Amino acid sequence: MDFLRWLFDAKIEFAGGGFLLWREVLGNLFGLASALGGMRRKVWAWPVGIIGNALLFTVFMGSVFGSPVYANLLGQAGRQIMFIAVSVYGWYRWKQSRSGKVDGGGPAFAVQPRWAGTKTRIGLVVALVAGTAILTPIFTALGSYAPVWADAWIFMGSLLATLGMAKGWVEFWLIWVAVDIVGVPLLFSAGYYASAVMYIFYGAFTLVGFFVWWRIRHTADAQQLATASAPVETASVSR
Repeated sequence: MDFLRWLFDAKIEFAGGGFLLWREVLGNLFGLASALGGMRRKVWAWPVGIIGNALLFTVFMGSVFGSPVYANLLGQAGRQIMFIAVSVYGWYRWKQSRSGKVDGGGPAFAVQPRWAGTKTRIGLVVALVAGTAILTPIFTALGSYAPVWADAWIFMGSLLATLGMAKGWVEFWLIWVAVDIVGVPLLFSAGYYASAVMYIFYGAFTLVGFFVWWRIRHTADAQQLATASAPVETASVSR
């Protein structure tokens, strides 16, 4: 109980009255570790991310948990719950894939990156825009921080990116970039400075992750093409 009390009350204070919540810092560090594990295609990325999600949920529902930061970002808080739910699915799927039961995964990596395909990409864009339009009035009625459409955009983008990571789609990294572009100014305006700074870093990190997964997919495609085009050798039979 003493640790939980410290965790909820601890702050990093600066001259002039500024501060950062340790919960916010730790939650984002767990999130960063999860993203690193995801880029390396390690199963442990999912449970590590869940810990960070639980911490950040208490941060973004500031007034409910007695936080000195009272701007409730319902989209940010709600996406932490969504993260936990989807992460359980992703955790299970990657464990299966590593055992060679899904998508031909081998023992070294939990997932084999693959392209989502044109139809899926169109579906992701439509889902992102439509979901944002649907959630914006709902979050507005619930009293989320303005501009509410940005909070809704972040929620939908996070949902689709996490699902894409579980599926092994290379494009999921680009969805995170779209989330970060909107998330940085929103978080700064709401006073969540640690998360805003981490979003800037995430933006650069997700671009690196995209090119890492793209190279893996490109190498696999090149190997498959070379194998398919290799001449078939026929053994001579002496009589």
